[in-house]
Amino acid sequence: MKIQERTGAGAGRSAGPAQPSVGDRLPSAPRERKPALAALAVLLILLGALGATTLVLQAGKRIEVIKITQEIPAGSSVDGSNVTSVMVADDSSIHYVRWSQLESLKKLKALSTIPAGAVAVGEMFGSGSKLPAGKSTVGLALKEGQYPSGIEVGDTVAAYRVSGSSGGSSSSGSSSSSSGTDSLITGNARVSAVPDDKSSGELVSSTSYAITLTVDSDKAADLADAASGGEVALVLVPGTGN
Repeated sequence: MKIQERTGAGAGRSAGPAQPSVGDRLPSAPRERKPALAALAVLLILLGALGATTLVLQAGKRIEVIKITQEIPAGSSVDGSNVTSVMVADDSSIHYVRWSQLESLKKLKALSTIPAGAVAVGEMFGSGSKLPAGKSTVGLALKEGQYPSGIEVGDTVAAYRVSGSSGGSSSSGSSSSSSGTDSLITGNARVSAVPDDKSSGELVSSTSYAITLTVDSDKAADLADAASGGEVALVLVPGTGN
């Protein structure tokens, strides 16, 4: 009887509080929500979308402007043959000359030489010709044979005085004179203007073409004097043709 009582007592002592099984997880504390951070994230997303939309709208605002296709010497003007239209992004800080202003631009002069490929801006042009210091322009009325064929604005030519010339230059640009008194007036004259269409002829008389040269000012008087007597022949300087 005593043995049974001891056994029962030991069994009672061995029974303790229930232990969790190995597979069970301990309870975790509930997550703390941060609504301020969530609102900030949403705001950043909205700002990014707004910025992207603004960039797209700005890139899509384009205007039609004037682009120079042939070099325009100082003192010369644009015309239908040396410009074209291009589309560019509008920028209020750049004074683009719009294509719709072409007719007005034709009345102005280039303040300095404008290279081909440049987009026209207002600062390039003025109401008067502002040639570089020491330069002058001289208008010539030349007969066929006094200038090289294919002469274009921007070419550099040499101007010779040829006595009694009725055509002192061949179509290839060489000059000659039966009197043998040819003399060089200037070797670096710049062609500023030529007839728009020499085949139909922008004529001064029935047989003469109006060609304008930009020369050193100290050569202008001699060139004009020779031109008045029909004693000028032009030769294209090698390596300067367009």
